[in-house]
Amino acid sequence: MQKILITGAAGFIGHNLSMRLLKNGRTVVGLDNLNDYYDPNLKRARLAQLEEFDQFSHANFDMADRGLMEKLFVDEQFDGVVNLAAQAGVRYSLINPHSYIDTNIVGFTNILEGCRHNKVKHLLYASSSSVYGANTNMPFSVHDNVDHPVSLYAASKKANELMAHSYSHLYNLPCTGLRFFTVYGPWGRPDMALFLFTKAILEDKPINIFNNGNMERDFTYIDDIVEGVFRLIDHVPQPNPDWSGDKPDSATSYCPWRLFNIGNNSVEQLMRYIEVLEDCLGKKAKKNFMPMQAGDVRATYANVDDLVSEIDFKPQTTIEEGISRFVDWYRGYYG
Repeated sequence: MQKILITGAAGFIGHNLSMRLLKNGRTVVGLDNLNDYYDPNLKRARLAQLEEFDQFSHANFDMADRGLMEKLFVDEQFDGVVNLAAQAGVRYSLINPHSYIDTNIVGFTNILEGCRHNKVKHLLYASSSSVYGANTNMPFSVHDNVDHPVSLYAASKKANELMAHSYSHLYNLPCTGLRFFTVYGPWGRPDMALFLFTKAILEDKPINIFNNGNMERDFTYIDDIVEGVFRLIDHVPQPNPDWSGDKPDSATSYCPWRLFNIGNNSVEQLMRYIEVLEDCLGKKAKKNFMPMQAGDVRATYANVDDLVSEIDFKPQTTIEEGISRFVDWYRGYYG
């Protein structure tokens, strides 16, 4: 996979993955419309790092634009595609649901069509731990049924998995779905907890703690996410010869389609996460305890057995190490 399309290349995961690929000598085309869901200046700063590499180019348009997407695929002839562009955020899906359809459904259809008509060798796409929805049996396994989403964001990600399967079945398109678990680290998204908490604490403002702090997350450091995706790019899925329609396995298929969790395989209390952040900042947070938010879940926890067996990799960065690195970056970036 020498020439790769990364959608959402100016985003948190897209930027870090693109950097890893460029340093590895790959050619990367980064598609990103630099929208204003959060500070576009942060996206431009990420993009500036990528543009230092000769083998990087930026395509600036919306992936929901069918004509421009068709032209991009025809002109570039990608070996592989990693779709990381999405309208993210659970809570925002309650406010602006149409944006999730435009990007996560319409845009993803354009990705699938581009791959189909231009002989792309491997499509990887971001799903989410949110697809586990109302499930409570932990750790969450890719072999579990996930038919009870609790937000439109989660439903759109589940839809991506199903859409990819149909294209894998119909056109023999190798597809790998990536269920990410609570990603954090340097260059992170300003709408996520660690960024919001850090900014508020340093500005001596209260932080909002939902479900009165009774939350657990499988916090996964960005470098671990990138390592997992990087290894999977060249790990093209194969049909599972043991797959049976009598007892269908939801993580594999008779066609070249796979799902993987990429998570830290550990559960951390939200309050412990905040304590570590307070230690790194040298400052206590003012805490505003609030009820559970609509569309949210109390806990996430990733089973990564399939990831280990397939690519011999297991995320293991501790929150102490990861949060410290984030704080160092935040202080440096914002002065």
